[in-house]
Amino acid sequence: MKENIAKRVALLREVMARERIDAFVFPSTDAHGSEYVADHWKGREWISGFSGSAGTAVITRHSAALWTDSRYFIAAAQQLEGTEYRLMRQRMPGTPTIAEWLGTELADTDSPTVALDGSVNAYADVEALTADLRQHGGITLRINFDPLALIWPDRPPLPARPVVVQPLEYAGETVADKVVRIRRALRGGHADGMLVSALDDIAWTLNLRGDDIPCNPVFIAYLLIDSRHVTLFTDGAHLDDGVRSYLAQENIGVRGYGDIDGALRDYFEYSILIDPQQTNALLPTRVPRRTRIVYAPSPIPVMKAVKNAAEIAGFRAAMVRDGVAMVRFLRWLYPAVQAGGVTELTIVHRLADLRAQYPEFRGVSFDTIAAYQEHGAIVHYEPTEATDMPLRPEGLLLLDSGAQYVDGTTDLTRTLALGPVTDEQRRVYTLVLRSHIRLEMARFPRGACGTQIDAIAREPLWSHGYNFMHGTGHGVGSHLCVHEGPQQIRMEYCPTPLSPGMTITDEPGVYLERRFGVRLENMLLVAEGARTECGDFLQMEAFTLCPFDTAPIIPAMMMHDEIDWLNHYHATVYERLAPSLSPDERAWLRQATAPLQA
Repeated sequence: MKENIAKRVALLREVMARERIDAFVFPSTDAHGSEYVADHWKGREWISGFSGSAGTAVITRHSAALWTDSRYFIAAAQQLEGTEYRLMRQRMPGTPTIAEWLGTELADTDSPTVALDGSVNAYADVEALTADLRQHGGITLRINFDPLALIWPDRPPLPARPVVVQPLEYAGETVADKVVRIRRALRGGHADGMLVSALDDIAWTLNLRGDDIPCNPVFIAYLLIDSRHVTLFTDGAHLDDGVRSYLAQENIGVRGYGDIDGALRDYFEYSILIDPQQTNALLPTRVPRRTRIVYAPSPIPVMKAVKNAAEIAGFRAAMVRDGVAMVRFLRWLYPAVQAGGVTELTIVHRLADLRAQYPEFRGVSFDTIAAYQEHGAIVHYEPTEATDMPLRPEGLLLLDSGAQYVDGTTDLTRTLALGPVTDEQRRVYTLVLRSHIRLEMARFPRGACGTQIDAIAREPLWSHGYNFMHGTGHGVGSHLCVHEGPQQIRMEYCPTPLSPGMTITDEPGVYLERRFGVRLENMLLVAEGARTECGDFLQMEAFTLCPFDTAPIIPAMMMHDEIDWLNHYHATVYERLAPSLSPDERAWLRQATAPLQA
């Protein structure tokens, strides 16, 4: 593999020399700003060998580097070992930005030119990089070149798998009503229409689901909304006669995916909204100069983030199925590990099989993280044949998994003691559990954002000198993407207020390199709370139904209200899941949810 990477970089440099390009930038994204991308757009992985979902590779004529965030520091270091790539740890002291690094690397180059493929880089990112490069040596940025078209001989084609209609009983709102809301929001933003690039926004607006992106039920498309028309641009192979008839009934026009360029050139309205974070850098250049481009956030993500009654009911039903699958898995796991022969990959497949027993199951919502002992310190570790580790009846297993059901998406993490654990593991586990519980217990005023409550979760860890670098929580789609915004809970500023009806995860963790990791995660619903003389307050309701492992807990480290919360949560888990379990399974769950004594 390392030899292949060297050959690919050499081919790239030959093309760069012909095109008089001094450096090329490869992002992780696709033409739609997606987090997870189709194989056709995995150019950064192909050129670097790094498989994480977040990262940017930069290659000059004589050097190469890759930037990624804390989730992938350990995995990236392992995957880049033996290549010429230098790992750049984002947001860590001493790590240069891409522009700073390029300014140093190209300092001796006359009139340097950096290039990227504008079709897979967001407009906002390109504008920011253009300005940064000017400040670091007057470097020119070219955005109209894709070298992969020349050097990637077996590049996968764009997928075009069938699209299906999301039934109204799960969607909860008609397409017509959504379009009315979108147009009202556009008028409020002084725009006559908008280009929708984000694939989950398109799927949500049209009540459609697809299978073009692994784990995310979306399809490759654009959507153009003006004051009179709504037009879907997608490969015709996506649409059977039934879906075409549905779209016609909803007054949605259909054109080919590649027709979006021409449609933007022919756009007739006075103004168009383009989200600079979600739209690639080339598409705004297609809009006629007579048309005013309103660069502003799309109104759709906030609408999509607040779930309606049907979507909330779907989540509740999905959580029961998922909880039952997890109970059956956990009941199997402990004796199976004692018996021997179980590996990380064994449990990945076992859990998927248990979820797949439900007809509503549509696949996993992300690749399962089954990380035993030191692998748990790798935040986004995914076992492979090369890294698969046998499980022993001792130590900690970090298991982060989720499913796509037709009526909801799940995401949960449990860290499990497979047998005796160390005092350090017990202490860290208890602190992470306390952090998780403090956030679930939080009460906060209406209008507060995730950044303002992030410290509630981190305080128990901070007080003992621990921290984690990833976000504490993210939104989750309704049978859509498992990572959904704009709401988040994280240290970095995220201004979107948390509103009733939003989903959010609660997933603090601690990761101690080469030793172990602990993360505990529930999905939550932001709900109405109390009204006081100081205003309206909101609170969290746990969606996830799965017991926490109480074996590693040090009760003396916990506060009384935290123990009360845990016991109440476990009573709810038993009450909600017991009717769907066999007598033996109920007996196991009764023991797993037994009250913890202070």
